[in-house]
Amino acid sequence: MRAPEMGAGTRAAPWRCDPYSRALANGHGPLYLRRSDGWMLPLEVERWCGTTDAADESVLDRTEGDTLDAGCGPGRMVLTLTARGHRALGVDTNPVAVSRVVEAGGRAVHASVFDPLPEEGRWHTALLIDGNIGIGGTPSALLARMRDLVLPRGLLIVEAADRDVHERVTVQVTDGWGQQGAPFTWARLGLPALRSYAEGGGWCWEESWREGERRFAALRAPR
Repeated sequence: MRAPEMGAGTRAAPWRCDPYSRALANGHGPLYLRRSDGWMLPLEVERWCGTTDAADESVLDRTEGDTLDAGCGPGRMVLTLTARGHRALGVDTNPVAVSRVVEAGGRAVHASVFDPLPEEGRWHTALLIDGNIGIGGTPSALLARMRDLVLPRGLLIVEAADRDVHERVTVQVTDGWGQQGAPFTWARLGLPALRSYAEGGGWCWEESWREGERRFAALRAPR
């Protein structure tokens, strides 16, 4: 599997740029989200490309029925759910990520979570893991979209930031050596900010928990 060929220094679309595609194809970084002020957030490519860990299992143990993983990456959650006997579908904008899922025996579609998706409104559970509450940079819009995807009283499990943060920033995916994608808007929410957005959007806050350094919340859609 090869990352898409692009000229050095080319800025490709967010999450489809050479550094990210190459990292997924190789199974390792380094890879970062870089803000314009130089701050960089390391991205855990090795963990994403590996098998599920205890924190992931704490999420999977709470899933109910058919599950949609938004921003599935290389698909460890989809593949483990499938092995457990769930119907699971991954959604990702990166074709290398989708290829990895399919080649490993899972189901995934190459799309944005805001695109028309299979079986909208009929998923029992949806996942926003690995910082994917940041997709689009507007958590209220993303949470409203997730309500469209799950059943009434469906479950949404969200991974929050590992600290109490509430920010909307412009970032680029970069390998730290000059290769980078186009700027895009991203959000980071700790549990308090996530709860505020969730309850403001009509979700019922069921529980939150911590496993190691990672933090999660389970939200229930209205009837």
